[in-house]
Amino acid sequence: MGPLKGVRVLEMSNIGPGPFCGMLLSDLGADVLRVDRLVPGDLGFAIDPRFDLLHRGKQAIAIDLKHPDGVATVRGLARQADLLIEGYRPGVMEKLGLGPDPLLSDNPRLVYGRMTGWGQQGSYAAMAGHDINYIGVAGALAGIGPKDGDPVPPLNLVGDFAGGSLYLAMGLLAALLETRRSGRGQVVDAAMVDGISSMMAMHLGFRQAGIWNLERGSNAVDGGAPYYACYRTKDGKYMAAGAVELRFYRIMIDRLGLDLTDLPDRDNPACWDELRAILQERFASRTRGEWTEIFDGSDACVTPVYDLDEAPDSPLAQERGLFLKPGGITMPAPAPRFGRTPPAEPEGTVDPASATHISLADWGIGPAEISRLAADGIIPPS
Repeated sequence: MGPLKGVRVLEMSNIGPGPFCGMLLSDLGADVLRVDRLVPGDLGFAIDPRFDLLHRGKQAIAIDLKHPDGVATVRGLARQADLLIEGYRPGVMEKLGLGPDPLLSDNPRLVYGRMTGWGQQGSYAAMAGHDINYIGVAGALAGIGPKDGDPVPPLNLVGDFAGGSLYLAMGLLAALLETRRSGRGQVVDAAMVDGISSMMAMHLGFRQAGIWNLERGSNAVDGGAPYYACYRTKDGKYMAAGAVELRFYRIMIDRLGLDLTDLPDRDNPACWDELRAILQERFASRTRGEWTEIFDGSDACVTPVYDLDEAPDSPLAQERGLFLKPGGITMPAPAPRFGRTPPAEPEGTVDPASATHISLADWGIGPAEISRLAADGIIPPS
């Protein structure tokens, strides 16, 4: 099931961006094998494997990569893979003996995907970092947050998952297409700062054109414009207003029960604070549920703001099937959707400690070799 059926992916497990990239490929039908440490590393937090959704639908092994036989086993698995994902600091895979040179020598068709924050070379390459650091240096974080307030991290969506995982997934699939024409693999170097900078193309162009201010909360789509903002409702919840186009704005004002001729000029930034106050007062007069009903089905571009507990049960989520609940665990449905090759519903997350033997067997490792690796302590005993 899925358009990537038959594609084999070896994922050198790490945190966040690498596993999310692997999840995306698995969701689309790829056979993803997660290679984890024999002794779990420090993630900075603990999570029940059932809820580690980034590893859903994958096979998994736990293996000692400090032992030559562990490295040899992974090298053998890479010979069977179409794609490889790794997100370690530059040089780590080379020190393990699993860098691009030996693996591409073994498997010339392998597409070797590398994800870092700063890139493989340069003065920043060896530095630790997280999403907040990458989006800060790349120019995105400075524009996110309230007027006269501090920058606010937009979860870890922009750097880790958008600038990192999605760009790596796109690069892997583009390289896989090229490999099927040329018969030759290659390295895909996906630095998060590269992806973030790419995503800032529109705003960078706007800035140079003189239509984007550096002050947070003073632009059309950064919460500055009163027609593109969130408003608190009577019950302390929020509605999101995105009535950018004038025709949509007119509908919003009409459904709010206001008269457009009585309002300040929406296109004059000097009037924005006054207009925002009027809109806020109006939104505060009703509950979120009441406003949702009023705006439902209209082109006002006004919708409720749901939290993580509410979103899966929203009418849209139910209608479109945005979330699944296999085994009672709520998780997002695979995206995007395909008309002819729809992916199967994702399976749950397996524990590498208990799944190693089955996963190795599925990837062609014989029972005698699996038993030897277990007896030598290179993989779990069972």
